[in-house]
Amino acid sequence: MGAEIVWLVISMGAFVGTHFLLAHQLRAGLVKRFGASGFQVIYSLVAFATFGWAVTVFGRIEPAPMLWDGQALIPWVLATVLTYGVVALFLASVIGNPALPGAKVSGLSTVIPTGVFRVTRHPMMFSFALWAVTHIIIAPSPRSVILSSGIILLALLGSHFQDAKKRALLGQDWRMWMKRTSFWPDLSQLGGLGQAWLWALPVWLLITWLHIPMAQVPAGPWRWLVLP
Repeated sequence: MGAEIVWLVISMGAFVGTHFLLAHQLRAGLVKRFGASGFQVIYSLVAFATFGWAVTVFGRIEPAPMLWDGQALIPWVLATVLTYGVVALFLASVIGNPALPGAKVSGLSTVIPTGVFRVTRHPMMFSFALWAVTHIIIAPSPRSVILSSGIILLALLGSHFQDAKKRALLGQDWRMWMKRTSFWPDLSQLGGLGQAWLWALPVWLLITWLHIPMAQVPAGPWRWLVLP
């Protein structure tokens, strides 16, 4: 299993590393040469190729002993509750997010954060990071820890670099936005998700149910709702 684990680290390193290279150091040159649309195509192809490589290597690794019993009641309940919050966080992040491409950012320095942005200014990135955390909680094998840790690293470093990039591009607008929002999720503000908690319920139930036909394993509440 040793060689396969090394290849998994390499492939996840390629996924994370190429993301940052393309999003930052190489972006301007590629956009100049291929245009914005061409850059998006290149970016997407590299991301799919490197992540597909990592998933392929992941699938070839023989199951190994878990670091703890992720199927026990406490970790399963914790992961189940956390995934519900992840879905709500993601859904709330797609509306009015100034970090998204093409979002309106003029006058951002005068905007008072509401909704999900009372929780964190990077709700989408943290939804990815927390999704990965739930998989470490319930499937703490070496291969799962490596794959999920790569996603966590990408989300957290991506958020940090995004702040630096936006601050350089937008100046005072983004600096004021940073002062009024939190990088790390403020759990005391989860009520700010509002109706996203309601929208998340059917989406969360569907996503967790899809684990059954796709992975032959019930996830979330379906562990107790599906008869053996």
